[in-house]
Amino acid sequence: MAVTSTAGLGRPRRWLAGLAWVLWALIMLGLAVGPWMDRLMIRAGRPDLVVLVPDAVVGPVLAVLSAATVGAVVASRRPRQPVGWLLLGFALSLTASGVITSYVTYGLLARPGALPAAHALARYYPATGAAALALLSLVLLLTPTGSLPSARWRWWAVITAATPVALVLVMPVAPGRFDPQLLLASSPFSDRALGGVLLVATRVALVLTALAVAVAAGSLVLRFRRAQGVERQQLRWVALAATLMLLAGPVVLASVALGIPVLAEWAPAVWLVVLPVAVGAAILRYRLYDLDRIISRTLAYGLLTLLLGGGYAVVVLGLGQLLGRQSPLVVAAATLAVAALFQPARRRVQAVVDRRFNRRRHDTARIVEGFGARLRDQVDLDTLTTELLEVVDQTMQPTQASLWLRPPAPSTAVHGPVHGRLGAVE
Repeated sequence: MAVTSTAGLGRPRRWLAGLAWVLWALIMLGLAVGPWMDRLMIRAGRPDLVVLVPDAVVGPVLAVLSAATVGAVVASRRPRQPVGWLLLGFALSLTASGVITSYVTYGLLARPGALPAAHALARYYPATGAAALALLSLVLLLTPTGSLPSARWRWWAVITAATPVALVLVMPVAPGRFDPQLLLASSPFSDRALGGVLLVATRVALVLTALAVAVAAGSLVLRFRRAQGVERQQLRWVALAATLMLLAGPVVLASVALGIPVLAEWAPAVWLVVLPVAVGAAILRYRLYDLDRIISRTLAYGLLTLLLGGGYAVVVLGLGQLLGRQSPLVVAAATLAVAALFQPARRRVQAVVDRRFNRRRHDTARIVEGFGARLRDQVDLDTLTTELLEVVDQTMQPTQASLWLRPPAPSTAVHGPVHGRLGAVE
């Protein structure tokens, strides 16, 4: 009989887990390059070239942190699941885009000639955006099982993965006008920075990868319609992130129309922060059946924050007109009012949210409350048993339920008749 040692089976997984966290550390190092390069630009007397503007960079940095951390956790725990590695690649692409921007800006504008190959490195800047979009589309296409929805999607996945690779190979050798300074300051679609074959290749690659994200999002709808059981619960998490993406579209359009660029930058960033978290929760099967509870709590505490914040502002403004805005009594009164209203307002808002958005929990609480009221007056054991099984079926919805009764103790039977006791519900 052949005996196979299993001592080394855990080593590949440990090695892959270590690789995942090495990539995470590399991404964090890339994020640190931006502030360091900005300090060098300020020392060079060019503070106008600083890349990390707080209003524009906080959202993308949070998106990178979310994708990198979730990707490292998923890849280290389930190394055979490709989505974790794809999330790490997505974060690396975004980080590489920021590093190239800082490197080229310093090497060509702040101190021309101070950094080697700055002009050549700028050619790869459009490829980072195409790679990020392609990896994001593959994340959506392979979530949550790690495999394609069907074999017919294989050709589309190949095209999506090959597009940024082809752009990387074409950019160094393709003829056409190339101005790295205008490329960093304008859109990659602009014909001012690029021309000829370079412009055509960049536009085709970015359009294909952007289309791939939309197609991959559509594949989730088809996958959800066919899914059952655990996979359907997993896809509900991704559906939550997709809903935020749909809400981000009108916000971006409204912010562009109103001339508020901050909203246009933050709305997609919020979706990019939530999407990796939702994908990670779906793959790791973390609290799959608590999604309704999480949504209801989020809505409840969001509404409660707005309500109490508005009440605090009203009290401060109202008393401020009478006592003066600098009076400590205004702040004290507003704080006490908010503290007194917190618990009653929380219960009322939670009840309204559950009634509208988490109907099952609302109905369950109502059924259990009614059963508790009848329990105080019910003495017939047979009727109580029937009602208890009905309550369990309506609230917990088990596949089967049984009730066993504990027989009365011998000492109890001497003093009087005892019908039985409730033991357990399975």
